[in-house]
Amino acid sequence: MLLKPLLYGPIIIVNFKTYLESTGKQAINLAKQAEKASKETGILIAVAPQFVDIGIIADTVDIPVFSQHIDAISPGSHTGNILAASIKETGAIGTLINHSEKQLKLSEIEKIITITKQKNLVSCVCVNNPNVGKAISALDPDIISIEPPELIGTGVAVSKAKPEVVTNTIKLVHQINKKPIVLCGAGISKPEDVSVAINLGTKGILVASAVVKAKDPYNLLCKFAEAIKKADK
Repeated sequence: MLLKPLLYGPIIIVNFKTYLESTGKQAINLAKQAEKASKETGILIAVAPQFVDIGIIADTVDIPVFSQHIDAISPGSHTGNILAASIKETGAIGTLINHSEKQLKLSEIEKIITITKQKNLVSCVCVNNPNVGKAISALDPDIISIEPPELIGTGVAVSKAKPEVVTNTIKLVHQINKKPIVLCGAGISKPEDVSVAINLGTKGILVASAVVKAKDPYNLLCKFAEAIKKADK
């Protein structure tokens, strides 16, 4: 899997979280719909399934697969932790880091980003405000996703409710480091939310429940992708 498109955008990352709709066989089906939408629209769509589903999904679809988390550990006696080498061996090309539902200390984030570089994994670090984004940018991740936690899962998009949070994040991140692309998460549920996010300067979106729980995930992802294409012209 070529990493270059991931590092420049545009991209949609679908976080499967731990919903029943994205578990086991349903996770495979959802990944197939994401792959179909990606091929149909030409917009890169990646998925972040549960750990036990990474291998079979990576073997089934030809789109990037992320882990939802890894731990700042090396191989050895770390029962219950997630090893970077393990998720890479099973087919993941990157990982989410510091999601609001799996928050980490800055020192842990730094260690994990270092590990991703050593393992040639793409790092996507979630941040809850512009100042945290600024601090994270100094650690040189590949992707930063701005997601105010109070809007996650609400259907109220940060791109519409708090556009200044998005623009300030981009500004502060790139003051420190021009390299990371910035994605928009939290509350993205409609194509209009996506258009606004792209027009604000982001390079894509990180979504979860809107897609996972959609009656027709394929159709919604196509609409999201088309919104990116129109706004990105």
